[in-house]
Parts: sequence; C-alpha cells; structure tokens
Amino acid sequence: MTASIIDGKAAAARLRNSVAAEAERFAMRLGRKPRLCVLIVGDNPASRAYVRTKTRMAAEVGLEGELIELPVSISTEELLGQIDTLNRDPHTHGILVQLPLPEQIDDEAVLHAIRPDKDVDGFHPLNVGRLFSAGRELPADLLVPCTPYGCLVLLRETLGEQGLAGMEAVIVGRSNIVGKPMAALLIGADCTVTVAHSHTRDLPDVCRRADILVAALGRPEFIQSGWVKPGATVIDVGINRVAGPNGQDRLVGDVAFDATAAVAGAITPVPGGVGPMTVACLLRNTLIAARAQAD
Repeated sequence: MTASIIDGKAAAARLRNSVAAEAERFAMRLGRKPRLCVLIVGDNPASRAYVRTKTRMAAEVGLEGELIELPVSISTEELLGQIDTLNRDPHTHGILVQLPLPEQIDDEAVLHAIRPDKDVDGFHPLNVGRLFSAGRELPADLLVPCTPYGCLVLLRETLGEQGLAGMEAVIVGRSNIVGKPMAALLIGADCTVTVAHSHTRDLPDVCRRADILVAALGRPEFIQSGWVKPGATVIDVGINRVAGPNGQDRLVGDVAFDATAAVAGAITPVPGGVGPMTVACLLRNTLIAARAQAD
C-alpha cells in the first residue's frame, strides 16, 4: 500500500479563497477591513518569519494585518497594557500573541487577558470551555484553536463529512494547543478518541488501534511505521528542524514519513501538510471575530 498524500497547501488555498470572498463582503458592508494584530516579543528568527507570513497572508485575503514588535525585556504588566489597548480598540477584531514568550512573562496571564471574542488563537478559557461543551455543530462565532481545526478540515476532506463517525482516533500529545482541542473536535465528529502521551503504556499498541492517528508531540520521527494500522489516516502536526546529511537543516514531522507512507492509507507531509492550514484557519478566525463584533 502507498498512502495518498494529503495536500495541505491546496486545502489552505481553498480556505483562504473563501475567507477573501467573505472579507470583501465585510469591507463593502462596513467600510473597513477585518483587522488582525499580531504581537511578537523579542527577536527569535523563526518566530519573526512565521508572524510575517501571517500578516502577509492576511493582506493577501483582504484583511488588515499589523505586526507589533516588542522588546525581549518587556514585563508582563507592560505586555498586558498593550493587550488592553487592543481590547478596547473597536477597529481591532483579532489579537494574537506569538508564542513562546520570554521566561519573565506570565504566559497564562497574557493569554487570559485577550478578550474572548478577539482571541483568534482560541486559547482563552471561555473559548476552550465552549469548544468542549459544543456538540456536533460548532457555534458559528466560536474561535477554535487553529491547528486542530485545520487538522479536522483535512480529515473531513480526506474521509468525507460523515466518514469520521465511529472511527477510532488516537492523538499522541496532550497539549492545550493541539492535543486537547483536537480531542474535543474529534469527539464532536463522533469518533472514539484516545489521548496518548509520554506516560502511556504500550504506546505502539495503542497507536496501532487507530483508524485516525494524530501525532502532536514535538519529537522528530518518533512514530514508526510499525505503530500504524494499515490503511490508517495519519495527521502529522510536528515541525522539527534536524540536521540533514549535507549539513543543512531540514524539517521533519513527528512521524517517520517514508516508511509510514508505505503502510498508511493517507498521510500529511512535513512541510506542506498541517502548517499551511494553521495560518489559513487563523485568517478564518479573524473573519469570524470581525463578523461577531460587527453584529
């Protein structure tokens, strides 16, 4: 068996086109564009490249994207002041604070300070609670964490809208950013869900049960082909930079791709799989936030 490759770039392009059409209608109705503000603290090169991609793609789909660069020495109180200003600004619809933050910053205080209806990352406790209490249909104004929602879109496009029902899904990784919200989304899609982690006993056996295997633990090529049920759909969330044979760094996922592609039914590549969907879903959340605030 050779797995079909799930094209995250193509799926993200379709979602961005949909956002662009809706953003144009929003601007025509209200006379202004949906506005996303991205705050970055410090000068981490990878983070800076990522946030520039976010603001550039926002502009490409007709959103107003602003990048606010803050010094690495900023205090929690000063950062909270920046967030408060944006919370009170009626023309700012979405607020995102790029993670990770310097160690002197209280991450939890920062994420909780963003107004829930402007929290386009979907990390505020009120948004998380609404996600876990939602049923099969998500509320139209709910801001869902971008990466897991992107994974759900890819799964639905691969397996069909009703194709997830009754499937056994295993998520390896229990983070608040991916693992836990992914579980809530798959439960809502009528899957039987197991959340595994580093302390799970007999992890390879647990993974082999999965019709849908989501890898989100941040360990390069940790999941081997022998852990994968033949014909399973594999969603690889990991993005890990490792040294290549020529001395140049390369990106790999949490799944040993080449060997697993010979076993799985469908698999996301790294790069080009989940990553593009994360940014596209951020743009979608900005549009949702703008519409909810306007209405």
